[in-house]
Amino acid sequence: MEIVSLLLIGLIVGFVVTSMGGGGAAIYLGVLTAVFHLAPAAATATSLVTALPSLILGSLGYYRQRAINFKLGNQMLIAALPAVVVGSLLSPYIPESIYTWVVGIILVLLGLNIMRNKQTGSTQLQAHGRLKASSFGILSGLMVGVAGLSGGGPILAGLLILGLNMVNAVATSSYVLVGMTIVGAIFHTAGGQVDWHAGLGLMIGALIGAAIAPYVMSRFVGGSKNAGGKLKPIMGILLILTGIKTIW
Repeated sequence: MEIVSLLLIGLIVGFVVTSMGGGGAAIYLGVLTAVFHLAPAAATATSLVTALPSLILGSLGYYRQRAINFKLGNQMLIAALPAVVVGSLLSPYIPESIYTWVVGIILVLLGLNIMRNKQTGSTQLQAHGRLKASSFGILSGLMVGVAGLSGGGPILAGLLILGLNMVNAVATSSYVLVGMTIVGAIFHTAGGQVDWHAGLGLMIGALIGAAIAPYVMSRFVGGSKNAGGKLKPIMGILLILTGIKTIW
């Protein structure tokens, strides 16, 4: 029964987060800590490894549709990758009690960020927008490095600020998160703390969801500015609840 639950959770999360340009590591982290009671360090490593295959698959789907803006994506990666490395090096020195609070608070803040983020519709790449997007990239990198989160919320927000529409922002965010998650997973799995029993079921379900999401986005969301936004409150509320559960 547990494996069925893991597959279903993975499928739903893989579909929803790939549809929103997220990596899902934040949701997996919340599930692994709040539901399966893994230690924060083990949950961090497992969440990153679990999210990576579905991220790659979803990005390939968007790449085939030519929806990824590599120029902006690479700009975000340049800002984010050093922060992933720094955060990963610092994370082993954070006490578990503090680590739990950090994870919970970031989950809540990420949920709030997703719920309040709105597409501006601007297509001009202004200098202050680029600077703000780079700041979001650094924040995302720290989320990946320190807490094992995907960092998709700030990345998506930065891309929308730079003027991308919802589909292109989601696609480009998925591409950026592949690079960040690979680096974060390398650092966090070095200690062999991945719980494969929980992670494998989530991973298989997420791959199925990620394979479907790009085509749903292009056919049903691409023509509507409001359809993609309807997914955001659902993800935001889920992140807030899992963050609160992680703390208490």
